Amino acid sequence: MVAISQTLSAMAEDGAVTLYNSIAITDAKTSPFSLKAGLTQILRGGAIVEVTNAEHAKIAEQAGACCLIVSDPSQQGISRMPDPSLIKEIKRVVSIPIMVRARVGHFVEAQILEAIGVDYIDESEAIALADEDNFINKHNFRCPFVCGCENLGEALSRVREGAAMIRIQGDLSGSGNVAKTVKNVRAVMGQIRILNNMDEDEVFAFSKTIRAPYDLVAQAKQMGRLPVVQFAAGGIVTPADAALMMQLGCDGVFLEPEIFNCSDPYKRVRGIIQAVRHYNDPLVLVETSSGLEDSNANLNLSEDRIEQFAHESA
Repeated sequence: MVAISQTLSAMAEDGAVTLYNSIAITDAKTSPFSLKAGLTQILRGGAIVEVTNAEHAKIAEQAGACCLIVSDPSQQGISRMPDPSLIKEIKRVVSIPIMVRARVGHFVEAQILEAIGVDYIDESEAIALADEDNFINKHNFRCPFVCGCENLGEALSRVREGAAMIRIQGDLSGSGNVAKTVKNVRAVMGQIRILNNMDEDEVFAFSKTIRAPYDLVAQAKQMGRLPVVQFAAGGIVTPADAALMMQLGCDGVFLEPEIFNCSDPYKRVRGIIQAVRHYNDPLVLVETSSGLEDSNANLNLSEDRIEQFAHESA
């Protein structure tokens, strides 16, 4: 947390976080939210890798991950934030930022994570909901928050609550199926394109339709994108998957712990990270995708699982 504080001070001094000059996000020296948004900007063009132990954390850092998200694989039943001792153990062995999940609406878990000194908190629907009606008021925290969405209305509502980064979420089952992620990314980007072609009078009605704050809808129209960093998550297990998300307009990707279930996890993680960085270079994508057939074996869907996911999506 000391490093984050030093970064905040440096950014405030040189104005490096004056990213979005509009109603909602303003000057870095006067707006705490702008500082949080600046800290998430550091992650742009990178991959956030989910790890469950110190060994995987070291592999991800060596492979070039921009951030680690710590999860606890041992929990049965209701999923909660990971054991603080696991978070501290991983913090000791790596030097890159750490992100940890808290249950939706569970502001006490967020308080605990901020006290531990994590760099980012993910208020995540991937674990159990603590409050079915309310999200955490993220403006009450110094730590930047990440929140998930499936459409533009959800994304802008989470930003209003204080989310400094949006995770466009797809499949949560760890199946390696990227289809839902593609669908949701296209939904967000498609709504922004529709918004860009509206006149000012239509924006009011559109904001009501998607149930989002008007000022943030107007800001998204002005910028032609979400007003904060947007990553994609769910089913991204190959370099091609990662490059697809980037070419669709995302700023980076989340990688699930299933990517370590292979004979050479370093090669897989490194390949995906290189694909994120060089997503428009076909030659790099060919190189990073070569020799991963054995690694893909544990990520392929059987016919039974395909039918199961098709039934769940219907």
